Amino acid sequence: MKEVWNPHDRLFKELWSDREVAVDFLSRYLPGELRTLMDPDTAEICKESFVSADLREYFSDLLYRVSIEGRGGYLYLLLEHKSWPPPLAPFQLLGYIKGVWDLHLKQGELPLPVVIPVVLYHGRHAWHVPISLSGLLGPLAVELRPYVPDFCYCLIDLSTYDDKEIKGHVLVRVGMLLLKHVFSPEYRERIPEILKLLRELIERKTGMQYIESVLRYVFHTVEGVSVDELKPVVEKNLSSERGEWIMTLAEQIKKEGIQQGIQQGIQQGIQQGLVEGIAALIEIKFGASGLKLLPKISEIEDAERLRQIKEAIKVSAEIQEVERMLYH
Repeated sequence: MKEVWNPHDRLFKELWSDREVAVDFLSRYLPGELRTLMDPDTAEICKESFVSADLREYFSDLLYRVSIEGRGGYLYLLLEHKSWPPPLAPFQLLGYIKGVWDLHLKQGELPLPVVIPVVLYHGRHAWHVPISLSGLLGPLAVELRPYVPDFCYCLIDLSTYDDKEIKGHVLVRVGMLLLKHVFSPEYRERIPEILKLLRELIERKTGMQYIESVLRYVFHTVEGVSVDELKPVVEKNLSSERGEWIMTLAEQIKKEGIQQGIQQGIQQGIQQGLVEGIAALIEIKFGASGLKLLPKISEIEDAERLRQIKEAIKVSAEIQEVERMLYH
């Protein structure tokens, strides 16, 4: 299967794979009770990824090896690219945790390490997914609970943060602010203030590398932005001496987009836009219970088929009618 190119994935991997950024992020944004048990300064980025190829368009992951209670453990960070919460998030995380354990079992390593799952969410809609695996099963008798596997995950929902609450390393702030606002109507207006934060990176040895990452993300996520439009914004808020460099970078990004298959990206954008529209329509018409159909709908790549489903939802009186259309 071809690798899916996604601007959110690229920004996330380029920023959060920096060890200094990772340590700062873990030190600030995990719940206090976890920070007391974990030593963020021991964090090491692992190369493994557990998101399957068919889901990389929607999720990115990073695995950090870190000391927990004085012994080896892991923190598994999942970034969700969709604009709504995935209804089966705890079940997906269970598979990823098992993937980490499988690596240890292949090497004959016991006991199994602690794996702390963390979800970084930046979608349009409120997070309403159960925070534990057992929450997917509904109410359980006390007598049954010992027989049901369970865990909780840490949720970092960027929509719940005020911009002033996003602090720390400059790349942590820039990355979280970009992800927070990328789906919002005022995203374009937020760019100048975000670019100002990058000024302190200009003189650093690797600073321009990260400035390039951020500018690439802006080019690919601000609808209709042109080089001529962005150049004065960069000169005013970032560096007046870098105008020509921005022009050169813009041309590189344009060529890069062609090489990576920009038409594929357009088709994926059409598909994702239709799925998002269907999700909103289902929730409005059938409530949260209708969102159980989204994993199946998300698998459909045919735009015309998605349009047919959207029209069918408009005239369906019950969610079962939509289910029959999907599964038969």
